[in-house]
Amino acid sequence: MSALIRSRDDQLSDASHETVRSAVNGIRVPRWETVHDIVVVLAGLCSPPRDEDSETARFLLLWRTIGEGDSGALKSFQELVHGGWGGEDGTWTPELVMGTLVNPFSAIEIHPSLTVPHEPLIPEDQWVHGMARLIEEQGAEHAMRVLLHTLKGDYVGAEEGAPYGYRNPDREAMEAYAAFQYGCREILRRLGREPNLLAESIRAMRADEAMDRDDRAEMLENESDLSLMREVMIVTPHTWGEVSEEAHHMVFGYLIKQISPVAPLGLPDAERFHIVWRIPEVPAA
Repeated sequence: MSALIRSRDDQLSDASHETVRSAVNGIRVPRWETVHDIVVVLAGLCSPPRDEDSETARFLLLWRTIGEGDSGALKSFQELVHGGWGGEDGTWTPELVMGTLVNPFSAIEIHPSLTVPHEPLIPEDQWVHGMARLIEEQGAEHAMRVLLHTLKGDYVGAEEGAPYGYRNPDREAMEAYAAFQYGCREILRRLGREPNLLAESIRAMRADEAMDRDDRAEMLENESDLSLMREVMIVTPHTWGEVSEEAHHMVFGYLIKQISPVAPLGLPDAERFHIVWRIPEVPAA
């Protein structure tokens, strides 16, 4: 056994004859490096040979149990990340049982507002540190009950109709400005290839029976301004920079029924925002 271990290029131990003898006979608890090398060699000698990685992972948990008890028999977080929960052969592993027990989904119905796409406020490591601090100061049971209470929808800043309830006026203003700028670029693109789009959109807006009453009142008020309407009616990609910002907003309202963010910051605008046009765009051939 010692000779076979030393013949490999990836051995972790010196694997002397005495070291292997003590490990195999159970004279003392060997270092993990020794156990690793013995398991790797034996895996290759099996008929048919066994997978070295899966066998060393299995024996690592057994070896840890000697010094750590039952907790040592469970995979560490990194082992879960790289090796999964196990159970591929249909058997329930301790990790599968524990994973089911600690998954909040198994105990409660998670509030819908906590399942929408969003940009995280803090890094994962900072969240873990905060939970560890709460457990340290208030106890594990308190921390777990607070977590479940949060997931059920009663969280800091929760407001009905506002996912996560975290309102940042500056960010909301920036998001609205970014959406408006993207919508204007898309409007110019469509106006350049669809000359009748503005007139068709105006007719569609006026015929929209589901239009909000306040929005309709604002539209009628704006249309009573003849000078503003003259600007609107001459809008083209070439004249866009010559008309007022009020005209831009009116054209925006005529052509776009709704624009909303569907993806976090950092992605291209075409992926961040979804536009509902009053006149659906026909895909280019």
